[in-house]
Amino acid sequence: MNTYLGWGMRLDHAGAALKATDLAFDEPKGSELLIEVSACGVCRTDLHEVDGDLAAKVPIIPGHEVVGRVAALGPDALGFGLGDRVGVPWLAGTCGTCMQCLAGRENLCEAAIFTGFSRDGGFASHCLADARYCLHIPERYDDCSAAPLLCAGLIGYRAYRATERAMKIGIYGFGAAGHIVAQVALSEKKSVFAFVRPGDEAGKRFALSLGCSWAGGSDEAAPEILDAAIIFAPIGPLVPTALRQIVKGGIVVCAGIHMSDIPAFPYADLWGERSIRSIANLTRADGSAFMALADRIPLKVSVNPVPLDQANHALSGLRAGAVEGAYVLVP
Repeated sequence: MNTYLGWGMRLDHAGAALKATDLAFDEPKGSELLIEVSACGVCRTDLHEVDGDLAAKVPIIPGHEVVGRVAALGPDALGFGLGDRVGVPWLAGTCGTCMQCLAGRENLCEAAIFTGFSRDGGFASHCLADARYCLHIPERYDDCSAAPLLCAGLIGYRAYRATERAMKIGIYGFGAAGHIVAQVALSEKKSVFAFVRPGDEAGKRFALSLGCSWAGGSDEAAPEILDAAIIFAPIGPLVPTALRQIVKGGIVVCAGIHMSDIPAFPYADLWGERSIRSIANLTRADGSAFMALADRIPLKVSVNPVPLDQANHALSGLRAGAVEGAYVLVP
């Protein structure tokens, strides 16, 4: 049996810096793929793991926006061949038999496992993944540009679909997910209003350069009443703020996996059949649909490549909000 050697950046416990560590991989089993990683996006979920907002299974190699090539296949792995490019998203496996899975809601499976959270992910030279949960990536995107599509794009797409027929959409938090979903909305002739950190003039210019109708601070009011708002920033007080921006019957979609507490607010802000909902994880159907969409729409993905051994620097930059678009680690 072959053994494959590699290395990665490991989280030993919440609050610790990631440490470089040697890795060894046995021959893939069952439907597994051994993937040689060429790029892995740095997601806010990774930051929540490191900061202890989310309790990952430690020690763990984070990273769930993984792009690479198949280096070896298990005997039951279908859909990919040696050398094929492959994308590994957040959803790594489900039970397939529970009520949620059988109802097409595998994103809510209680037994689900997640890449870089409950199984080692892509902050590494290699990783293992179940071929049944991997995605084919459109050829129009290079490896670094493709990486953010695997979570920022996918979760953004699921959040965008929750806005249904909304024509005027506010986006709070114009980072990796925000700048991708804005382009999807604009391609469908929607109007997008970008809310950035107060004082972030570069963020405003970035949003306007993509075609947004307006860009301002999250402490400002949009110039028009909105049909819906999507919140990517993990800031609970933005929920009542967004509610006050939307029309009766409108929706506020909370797209993050973690958010600070939502403060009390007057019932009048919710009244008028306004609604609040969260987005949790993704399904494989989401992945296939979004990749098909990304193949049709030439999305401009703003990335900042960083060497893998500088993962801690990338996480610090993300924590500080000092990045336009997304950091992508390159082994």
